[in-house]
Amino acid sequence: MAIILITGGARSGKSTRAEARARSFAGQPVYVATAEALDGEMQERIARHRARRGADWIEREVPLDLVPALLSTEGGGARLVDCLTLWLSNLMHAARDWEREVRELADTLPRLNGPVVLVTNEVGLGIVPDNALARSFRDAAGIMNQIIAGVADEVEFVVAGLPLKLK
Repeated sequence: MAIILITGGARSGKSTRAEARARSFAGQPVYVATAEALDGEMQERIARHRARRGADWIEREVPLDLVPALLSTEGGGARLVDCLTLWLSNLMHAARDWEREVRELADTLPRLNGPVVLVTNEVGLGIVPDNALARSFRDAAGIMNQIIAGVADEVEFVVAGLPLKLK
């Protein structure tokens, strides 16, 4: 079993890298999508991701209940969660206890039987945001990434399409 966390900035190539890592395992890969197509721009992003992946993936749309989705997809190929940062945003927007849910995910990941590749954004490398909501999200994302990296077997940072192994 492998837990692989892939992080990086926007348009760094982390999703493409994660797809390749998930495909490297036996079985039909499962794409666990946390994004919701709430507007035309997001619909287009989702369509581009689907077209790039092709039809050989099983898809699950899971904006909030990530742990149950991972448990229900046991026994097949690798699961690719894309992405934790959107999941965190969804949790915060729904006023759910994101810290509890992140810790539940961290507790669950090592007990899963199949590989899981998780994508997340590194949002803490820029300037300090100018508003409380953005600062709260940035801080929560940093905490979440540290917690999941702590249980991951491998962590990669992707820059300009190139992976740098951190763990």
